[in-house]
Amino acid sequence: MAHVHAKDMTKGNEARLILGFTLPLLAGNLLQQLYNIADTVIVGKVLGDDALAAVGATGSVTFLFSTLCLGLATGAGIIISQFFGAGFLQRMRAAIWNSALVTLFFGAIITVLGVALTGPVLRNVLETPDNLLPMSVSYMRIACAGTLAVAAYNWINAVMRALGDSKTPLLFLGVASVLNVGLDLLFVMVLHAGAAGAALATVLSQLLSAVSCMIYAFVRMPELRLSRADRKADGEMMRRCIRTGLPIAAQSSLISVSMVALQRVTNSFGNTVMTAYTASMRVEQFIQQPFASLGAALATFTGQNIGAAQPQRARQGLRAGLKMSTILAVGMALLFWGFGSFVIRCFISGSDSVELGYYALRVTSLFYIFLGMIYVCRGFLNGAGDTAYAMMNGIAEVICRVGGALVMTRCLGIGCRAIWYTTGLTWLVTGLVGLLRYHGGAWESKAISSKAAKECPTCCKT
Repeated sequence: MAHVHAKDMTKGNEARLILGFTLPLLAGNLLQQLYNIADTVIVGKVLGDDALAAVGATGSVTFLFSTLCLGLATGAGIIISQFFGAGFLQRMRAAIWNSALVTLFFGAIITVLGVALTGPVLRNVLETPDNLLPMSVSYMRIACAGTLAVAAYNWINAVMRALGDSKTPLLFLGVASVLNVGLDLLFVMVLHAGAAGAALATVLSQLLSAVSCMIYAFVRMPELRLSRADRKADGEMMRRCIRTGLPIAAQSSLISVSMVALQRVTNSFGNTVMTAYTASMRVEQFIQQPFASLGAALATFTGQNIGAAQPQRARQGLRAGLKMSTILAVGMALLFWGFGSFVIRCFISGSDSVELGYYALRVTSLFYIFLGMIYVCRGFLNGAGDTAYAMMNGIAEVICRVGGALVMTRCLGIGCRAIWYTTGLTWLVTGLVGLLRYHGGAWESKAISSKAAKECPTCCKT
């Protein structure tokens, strides 16, 4: 399995392998956040706080549609990494091709639904203020129209991660990030296209990243050179991809629904709170990237080692991941308690919004340890093939985020600050649920490649 780009993670020091895989993922995720940060800074500083609030009002919904595609791609990555770790290369290639067909089909459906439902969702579900509604609708329609590009990038990224390559996608994402900033400036500042221009810049950049990365990967990566025999629709493999990916997609959707509910609570407090919430959410999206990168690295590490029948080595990887995430959480919490006000001022200028945004960062930073626990446990359990946990994770987030916001705002009368107390409580409960699921041990019997070995014990190792 020693090819040019693929990396076998079933041998060697666990912590070193995970950290080495995490760093390129982190760089890529941080670059990807430039899409959101560029939109936020340029829209907030050039178009004003109302435009920023209008963009922020769409965030939870666009996240809902895009994460459905991300879940399917993640599920495909789980299958591919386990087949790769087990050495079932024929089945691995079948999973690559059929997961592409599944991603394309669902991505197209989500794109159509997203564009069609933009107006009703923003108006009736989120109750976006009338003065912000036109800008929100134009931004969200363009963002949803680009969902297929996001799905394509997530798919090729998941495939390459499953094979141990976290560096190649980084190269193309870097170019796309620079392009995104340039297009933002062109559309918003030069062409005066408003918030819609910022959305268009992001979509075009994502499309370029997806297409260029796929072309390069299929030309240069031996594992992705599929023969005519490999490029066959396999109903059973498609169903396997869907069964593995849908619980993860459902988890992301449930989290998104809970974010939509919290966004609705936020909107009820008016523009100042909406602006502070949008800025704090953008910062927290940036903060979550190290944890998300670590979780993704652990998913690949776990998938390959579970596929290779090495559960104890997978456990060692989880312990290493928890140590790394704890150190990271403490360091970032200290950073934002000291410099959070400066960070918030990079996005907004209104004094009331700045003060509230700084308060939000101080509250949520106290719960970063549990945020790290969520990503590490989720990555481990997903990599092991325990996709039933994904539903548990999503349900826990909905209960905490929706229930917490209602109790704190309506029963306890805490006011707008309940938005960020709810976020911290959600991280705490969900992190503990993941840890309990790991200790329960159900993941040990979930390996997809073990089932494949019984179906085809010898012929697939080619």
